[in-house]
Formats: sequence, C-alpha cells, structure tokens
Amino acid sequence: MESILINMTRSERLSTAEAAARLGVKPATLYAYVSRGLLARERSSDGRTSSFDPVEVERLTRRGRPGRRGRRPAAELVVESALTAIEGGVPWYRGLAVTELAASRGFEAVAEWLWTGRFPAPTAPPWRAGAAALAAGRRAQAALPADALPLERLRVAAVALAAGDDLRLELRPAAVTAAGRALIAGLAGCLPRLGRRPAADAGVAARPARWDDAGADAGVAARLWAGLSPLDPDPALLGVLDAALVLLADHELAASTVAARVAASVRADPYAVAAAGLAALSGSLHGGASLAVEVLLSEVARPGQAARAVGQRLRRGERLRGFGHPLYPDGDPRAACLLDRLRLAAGGSPRLAVVDALLEATRRRGLPPPNVDLALAALGHVAGMTRGAGEAVFAVARVAGWLAHALEEYERATPIRLRAVYTGPAPTPA
Repeated sequence: MESILINMTRSERLSTAEAAARLGVKPATLYAYVSRGLLARERSSDGRTSSFDPVEVERLTRRGRPGRRGRRPAAELVVESALTAIEGGVPWYRGLAVTELAASRGFEAVAEWLWTGRFPAPTAPPWRAGAAALAAGRRAQAALPADALPLERLRVAAVALAAGDDLRLELRPAAVTAAGRALIAGLAGCLPRLGRRPAADAGVAARPARWDDAGADAGVAARLWAGLSPLDPDPALLGVLDAALVLLADHELAASTVAARVAASVRADPYAVAAAGLAALSGSLHGGASLAVEVLLSEVARPGQAARAVGQRLRRGERLRGFGHPLYPDGDPRAACLLDRLRLAAGGSPRLAVVDALLEATRRRGLPPPNVDLALAALGHVAGMTRGAGEAVFAVARVAGWLAHALEEYERATPIRLRAVYTGPAPTPA
C-alpha cells in the first residue's frame, strides 16, 4: 500500500477535503494538525488551495489521529479554533502575522482583535477596572510579603478582582469582553507602584510605594511599567513593552491555554478562567523560564563576563534557559522582533551590551537561537525592572488570549473531557 502511495504523482496529492475525509476529521481540525507539526501541506502558487502528501496522511491514519488512542510524538489535545495558527515559522492571530501586529497595533487593539475579529475605534475609551474590584485587589496585595514575585501578586489579584465584580457570571460575548478589559486593567493596576528614581540609579533596590503613578487613563503597558520598574517610563521602552504584550497575547494551545479552555468549557467565569491559566503559567517549564534568564543577566556586570557566566553554567551541567523552541527550529520570531525593537529603543545602553554579549557567547557555542523568554528578560534588564517582571508581562498579555479561547468554549458549550489510557493493575471484581 505504502509503495503505491509513494509512486503517486504530484497531481495525485490529496486536496484538503480528501485528506480530511481519509482522517475522518473536519478541515479545521486538519489545519490544526498542520499547525502542530503533525502534517505538512503544500500551497498552490496563488496560495488559495492546499494539498497533502497521501503517504503522510496514511501514516497518520494508521497510528490513530491525535485525540484517539495510538502512538504519537507527544501528548496532543486537538481543539478547533479560529484564533492562532503557527505556520511558516510565525504565529498568526486570526490570519494576521503577530510580528506585523506588534509593529502596527497596540496591545488593547490586538486583544480586541482576538476577542471579536475587529479592531476598536481610535476613540475607544481606556480600559478601567471597577472601583470596588480595584480596591479589593489592592487590599489583597497589602497582605502579601514585600518580596512576593509579581506573578504571585497577579494570581492573588485575579481572585480579589473577581470578588469585586458582581456580574462576572454573565457569559454573553459583550459581557466577557467587558470583563476582560476590566480584569487586565485591574491586574496591571493592582501591582504596587515602585518608588520613582532616575535611570542612572537602576541598580538601587526598589521599594513598594503607591498605586497612582500611571494615571487613570494610561494604557495597559504604562500601568504595568509603573508596577514593574522603579524608573521613570521611557517612551521608546514603553513601546517595546507594549509590543511584548502583543507578541505574547496568545500562542495556540500552550499548557496554560489548555487549562483556561478546560475551565471555560464547564462555564467557569472569565476571572476563574484567568486564574486557571495563571496557575499553569507559573510552572518553571512555561512562564517561569524568563526568571532563570533574569538571574543569569543579574550575574553579568560587564559584557566581558558573559562568556564566563555561560561557561560556568554549562560546566555544572545546568540547562541554559531562554534558548531554542520546539515550534521554531529556525528561531523564535517573537524574540527576534522584540530584541530588534529593544536595540532601536536602547542602543548604547550598558545593560543591552551585556545582553548582546550573552547572545554572542551562546552563538559561538552553537546553542539554539534565543526565544521570547530571553527577550523578555532582556527587556526587564534594560528597563531596570524588578525580579520576576518577565513572568508578569507574559501573564498579563496571555490573559487576552485565554479569554479569546474562553469565548470559543462558551459558544461551543461542550465540556472538555479528556480520557486516560489506564496502565495500572487489572481491575479485580470483588
């Protein structure tokens, strides 16, 4: 059978409908397989149609399509979604390249695009949290230890903000997007503001202060800056932070997004969806990777020390975080975009010189290209942000994506019920 398939000519490749029929799935699911790297496709010269190798389709059919029992490269959950595709080495939000969106749109506009498929009017009002919710979130922050990491603060704030929103259980799309605006604004607004100081004093320890530095009409990036950096906001670096929020808003079915979708599938409210995502994001193999890079950068005072710092970690057999990504073997485009913008905004910065020296040292040793976690840590390093800032930026950005996925699940109205392949002792009747 396979030898016959191999001898097929190009004209005998399978169309989208044919490939989907052989696998017994919908075309949308077929393209989900493509985005996860389970199946390759070839586009026509005009880009309007796709064709599939019958050998690959046959092999996927034999081992059982993802979601059915059978061997596959990794544990896969396939969910039909119109939000994010990873194709051609680039993430796409509803058909628009993420790197292009980061260059042309602000975070709030991109969040609305993910939620509704439309961009807001230029005159749209700034996002604000309700006064009662914001007060509850800030009271909760006051009870935490002074050295609590920003991500820990965000997890507490999400629960407190929910308690202050009496309408959180209304799950119609307009209500969910309104809750999303209030939740994201509230998360950024609940972080205690750090004492202001000039950029020349970036090495001085920050002190928690008040909450009103960014202003009521400030954007999400400005409010987040006020809670993560003690420096006066630099407009160029503020633009880089906003771009980072865009680049990180969604990434298909990452682990935290799966958690968020499962919660939404049983009609958990938007705040609970965000809390589920934040819990998964806190894992060291997910959102916590940038924290390890921050620690490395903090140990390098001058560019000449970068190679030695890398070498010491490799000598101890430690994994060097912030490099390589399984979905981007040729390099994470989000990292490249963010680092390019950072160099334009902070060219000549001694801290940026340390980042570049670190990248050069790893390149000479043949390490994979940097990923977005390293770029996040680099932004925090240059902007003098507090420890754990990268995790917080990641989290606030990804809330937008989690709620976009929640909107799909609310419309689908079918609980996600995974099945286990039992490997324990055989059941013995009593």
